[in-house]
Amino acid sequence: MLFVMKKRLLFAISCWLLAIGSFAQTGFAEKPKLVVGIVVDQMRWDYLDRYYDRFSEGGFRRLIDQGFSCNNCLINYLPTVTAIGHTSVYTGSTPAYHGICGNNFYIDGKNVSSCQDDSVLPVGSNSDRGNRSPRNLLATTIGDQLRLHTDFRSKVVGVSYKDRAAILPAGHSANGAYWLDTKALCFITSTYYMNELPAWVNQFNQSLKKNKEVQQAGENIGYTPLCGTITTDMAIAALKGEQLGRGETTDMLCVSYSQTDVIGHEWGTRGERADAAYLTLDRDLERLFMTLDKEVGEGCWMAFLTADHGATHNWHFLNDNKLPGGPLMMADIKQQANDYIASRLGATKPVVADVMNFRFFLDHQAVKEQQLDLDEVKATLVSFLKEVPHLITAVDYEKARLSALPSLLLDRVLMGYMPGRSGDVVAIPDPHYYDWWATAPSTHTTHGEWNPYDAHIPCLFLGWKIAHGATSREVHITDIAPTVCQLLHIQQPSACVGEAIVEITK
Repeated sequence: MLFVMKKRLLFAISCWLLAIGSFAQTGFAEKPKLVVGIVVDQMRWDYLDRYYDRFSEGGFRRLIDQGFSCNNCLINYLPTVTAIGHTSVYTGSTPAYHGICGNNFYIDGKNVSSCQDDSVLPVGSNSDRGNRSPRNLLATTIGDQLRLHTDFRSKVVGVSYKDRAAILPAGHSANGAYWLDTKALCFITSTYYMNELPAWVNQFNQSLKKNKEVQQAGENIGYTPLCGTITTDMAIAALKGEQLGRGETTDMLCVSYSQTDVIGHEWGTRGERADAAYLTLDRDLERLFMTLDKEVGEGCWMAFLTADHGATHNWHFLNDNKLPGGPLMMADIKQQANDYIASRLGATKPVVADVMNFRFFLDHQAVKEQQLDLDEVKATLVSFLKEVPHLITAVDYEKARLSALPSLLLDRVLMGYMPGRSGDVVAIPDPHYYDWWATAPSTHTTHGEWNPYDAHIPCLFLGWKIAHGATSREVHITDIAPTVCQLLHIQQPSACVGEAIVEITK
């Protein structure tokens, strides 16, 4: 009798397991027709609340009220800048692994922009802004993994005002990446992708030539909310022109809004300019979502929205309100550093070649030619920087683990460091102290540091299989890519260090 009961129990358990397996396999086969990645350049997390009452129901509020919000999404590396942010969103990785170490960084001793590639030519204009590709990127992206998974049947397209914001999200194997040539006022690409623009892009560019507002804005279009509007128009043109979301496999559209960053740098985080930028963007998002509903089908597409970094408040504004903050003249500090090294070590030529985002790049050739010891030069530079007012500390990247940096800062320093690309020494400024120069607008602001104003970013998911909700658990910018990949049941990007956000993927 006992044997019979055990046999029946085993049979029941087997049936249950088969049922679970059948259910899991059914769910496995379900995928959205289209994934839309949206990055808003320089968007602080607190903007979601600041403008909530002024947002339309179909734009940002649709993301907040219907989607899932990660309210404590942080950037987990230094520096917090555009090229790195876009790359980290789509690779699930950091500069230590994906190799994009700044908007500009050094390769083989040469200062290059993040997407610079002199082996390719512009397509769509004669501008040198077309000499761009993702070849400096060492890792794959969500789109690359999607293309691999579907034997390259899925389509992936990137669109932005900035070249790096179109190229790096779309990845190596993208069907196309398009960015704005501000001189010719048209969207261009490079021979990395194709030898001539598709008909739909030519048609769109013709419409820009006939747009009086665009022509009137001219090269300064990035300083206007109109820049976001034409980015949306271009994204919609790509959606229709490439028939995204209408094939047998999932497609991906990567859209980045850059006008928010250009306006923020010029006029700061507050005021009428910032208000206009975000309220116009809200209406553009509403239009994009409505088009996705119509062209792809409501519930058939999934989107995520995040930022590449935030921004500090202008130091004049802070001081006027009795809050700490101020300027650091990094060009002057660089000169002083070279003078200090010369006086201590006898250097006759400058050895500090560049300073970017508080990272000091040494001229290794100049160090060698003067028969100086590299470690001694770095130690001397670190000693000087530790005495500079409003710099908390400085460390030699290669000896960072031996420093007294708190673990939080140490992790971010190391996650942002790739030998040969990230410089030699990094300094950490006081909160709200940032690089300033004599001709900077009085309203100017910037970003780049570990602090929450730069590193706390929005992270929202909407659409296909996304349940409404929110979490205050700490997640990171690097968690977005593995979350999307898990939802699509595809492999994570090749250098992914993030973890899927379980509240979304459960």
